[in-house]
This record gives sequence, C-alpha cells and structure tokens, in this order.
Amino acid sequence: MSTEIRVSHAFAAAPELVYDAWLDREQVGRWMFGLTMQDEILHIEIDARVGGRFSFLVRRNGQEIDHVGEYLELDRPRRIVFTWGIAGMGNPSRVAIDIAASGAGAEATLTAMIPPEWADYADRTRIGWSKIVAALATTIS
Repeated sequence: MSTEIRVSHAFAAAPELVYDAWLDREQVGRWMFGLTMQDEILHIEIDARVGGRFSFLVRRNGQEIDHVGEYLELDRPRRIVFTWGIAGMGNPSRVAIDIAASGAGAEATLTAMIPPEWADYADRTRIGWSKIVAALATTIS
C-alpha cells in the first residue's frame, strides 16, 4: 500500500506562473535544488508533454543523483501529474500538483504517493517537498 504525502502552499502569483515554473527548464534550475539542498545541478532536461520525460541530474555530497520521471497529466494551469524517482532505484512515486486561484494568487497542493518500499522515508520526503515548494514560492513571488 502506498503512503500519501500532502503539502500545500499559498503563492503570491497567478496559477499560470506556478504551473509554468514546474515545466520550464530555466525556472526549475533556479528553485528545484539549489535553494533547498545546495546541490550542484549538472543538467536539467524537460520534455513537457504527456508521455514526455524529465531528468534532473545533480551532484550531492560528491554523488551524482538523477531524479527522473514521466509526465502523466498536464492541464494548464490546474494540474500536473508525473512519476518521480531516482534512476535505477526501485519504483517511482506518483506526484500530483493541483493549482487553484486563491485571492490575488494561487494555492497549490502537492500529493505524492510513495511506493511501500520507500515508506520509511515518508517524513524525509514530506520535508523535502515542503522545502522545494517553499523555494518555488520564494522564486516566483
């Protein structure tokens, strides 16, 4: 049985800006890893279409880690669904980002379904996604 992790955040930006920031290579490079984990970004590849894939290769503590996934749903500016995993390491998680207008900005809720073999990492994963979403808010607000 998968473990569900949910993170919500308010943004002082339009839903379209929040949505686009997840799919634009240059924007992802500004907030996804550098602000949150001090990783060295080696490459970012994004094929932003249903069935398209992404690869975010970083160096962390001298080790190369390739975060990879496939886009399953893209409904601008409301919803993005993708798989998320580390290349060569077990089953990926399924991540959904739901974005709604809220006042003068947007509210985004990220829901990650973690496979059973990663359940022990649920708290660490929640903290990681929380930092990433907060870095996005700082970058686009």
